[in-house]
Amino acid sequence: MGQYDVVIKGGMIVLETGEIQADIAIKDGKIANIATDIDIDNDAQIISASGLHVFPGLIDTHVHFNEPGRTEWEGFATGSKSLAAGGVTTFFDMPLNSHPPTVNKYGFEAKDMLANEKSLVDYKLWGGLVPQNLSELEELHACGVIGFKAFMSNSGIEDFEAADDKTLFAGMKKIAALDSILAVHAESDVITEELSKMLGAEDGGAFSASRPIYSELEAVNRILSYAEATNCKVHIVHISSSEVLQPILAARRKGINVSVETCPHYLSLTVDDLNQLGAVAKCAPPLRNNQEIEGLWKAIEEGAIDIIGSDHSPSLVEMKQGSLKEAWGGISGCQSTLSILLEEGYWKRGIPLSVIARITSTNPAKRFGLYPNKGNITVGSAADLCLVNISEKYTLTKEDLYYRNTQSPYIGKTFRGKVKQTMLRGRTVFQDK
Repeated sequence: MGQYDVVIKGGMIVLETGEIQADIAIKDGKIANIATDIDIDNDAQIISASGLHVFPGLIDTHVHFNEPGRTEWEGFATGSKSLAAGGVTTFFDMPLNSHPPTVNKYGFEAKDMLANEKSLVDYKLWGGLVPQNLSELEELHACGVIGFKAFMSNSGIEDFEAADDKTLFAGMKKIAALDSILAVHAESDVITEELSKMLGAEDGGAFSASRPIYSELEAVNRILSYAEATNCKVHIVHISSSEVLQPILAARRKGINVSVETCPHYLSLTVDDLNQLGAVAKCAPPLRNNQEIEGLWKAIEEGAIDIIGSDHSPSLVEMKQGSLKEAWGGISGCQSTLSILLEEGYWKRGIPLSVIARITSTNPAKRFGLYPNKGNITVGSAADLCLVNISEKYTLTKEDLYYRNTQSPYIGKTFRGKVKQTMLRGRTVFQDK
């Protein structure tokens, strides 16, 4: 048996601290050596990474794969293949949109069985916090959920209710005692519901106005107060504006344990895209304006945003047709995360590649207890790697997508930065055509 199983030669390795050109040797799914001109034997598979950058495999903390129960929307086979094509080697699946939802041991086991059978890449499952399952949280934690997810506004799914204030507070006390974490969709239910009635939301501008930034701010301030009172770790998902960061940063200074995520669509699409593309670009919180995009990128540059999650929320094609108000709210985009960050961040705004690696891999691994096995490229860590030609230009077509329903607001857009190969523990799970 040879010294190494695989040797990746001549790539530019992207670390959270910078870039180095070196070879990577892999043995038994782990990184065994990083050095220039590694000596190899005849048994090792040689992969040339000349002209390529080697990123740690991305960790997508926020996807909705809908299986079981709504597999026709998306399933683990198509969803994980899409992720692998985008350089993702680990994902966290949200507890709603599947049926049954992951709000008890039965729901967890039903989903875990299918994910284990079908997923091409590694995964963790979120548990839910809903008014009916406070007594189920300890058992869900024992099942191995990565954390718990709650909605402060209507989720759009009948069997996953929004958590009222008493549920949130009681649940956070339990979650804190378990030393787990609560991920929160933070929009005010009262504000969004009442404004939606008043504004109609039949075009992009009205829809965005019906879910304003101050709705996010109200909910964020409330959940941070509960976090302070309960000592519960909190992760605020998919903020749409840098304004929402201000109370979060203030809470951090007070010692509250809070992290924050935004999504590729808030870094690249605006309400004008929503008007042009229609419901395929509808999401909640909604798309904002160019000023908000720039504010979020500045926050990334300053290190204020911890994590990028795709919030891949697919649906049937017919659910995206008809009026904007009635159409399903969710963007299909998990395959395009890295390409968007490279095009919009690295190429257009000069965001260092090390920052992109940090917010897509290292930070998620650290926040959710997967580091140092995942989230970096170092001797002893899992050989979860993504080989990228950061200069290769391509225009995304419907035929490129591996989603079950091949719709996305990014179809027709041109990117610089293409994933050429994705490896999970040293094994190739995606190879560019």
